[in-house]
Amino acid sequence: MGSVRSAGFCLENSLPFRGHDESENSLYKGIFLSVLKLISVNNPDISKYTLGKAKKNNKLTAPSIQKEIVDCYAKEVTKMICEEIKDDVFGLLVDESSDVSLKEQMAVVVRYVDKVGVVKESLIGVTRVRGQGYDGASNMRGEFNGLKALILKDNPSAHYIHCFAHQLQLVIVAVAKKHDGVKEFYETLGMVVNTEKD
Repeated sequence: MGSVRSAGFCLENSLPFRGHDESENSLYKGIFLSVLKLISVNNPDISKYTLGKAKKNNKLTAPSIQKEIVDCYAKEVTKMICEEIKDDVFGLLVDESSDVSLKEQMAVVVRYVDKVGVVKESLIGVTRVRGQGYDGASNMRGEFNGLKALILKDNPSAHYIHCFAHQLQLVIVAVAKKHDGVKEFYETLGMVVNTEKD
């Protein structure tokens, strides 16, 4: 119970769980263990079963346990989002980028309008990309063999919309290169940023 509450606190506040050193002698063991310790001080039932008072393999603080708790929270949040959308229209935004270790991560976001008319974007998850079969936009939107065609076979109401943000970015870059003042500003900015890095 304490581990679940501690994980819930970290997730609700977008806080990292673990510190660099979670050993017994460490002064700062990370937010998850710090919150768990704080909870156990004021709650005798939790105090009995956590941290130093728990049996060696029954502390429920291992990184694998933390991941399982986070996975349970993620499933519940996804379930709530699905219940809110029901049979209504929604958009799926998928994008990938490489993390610091150069492993590709894919973020999946659902965009929909709630019952009161507010547009919401909810992160469904981040997953590691294991392989990709795309070599350009034509592969995505191809009428016969593209990803669009494959998805439409399973779900005829799934509409393909090209990324307008990317098109807008290309237009802005093209216009900025033609305008002397804007071009000069970005060249100066580039020199300042490059100088700061050195």
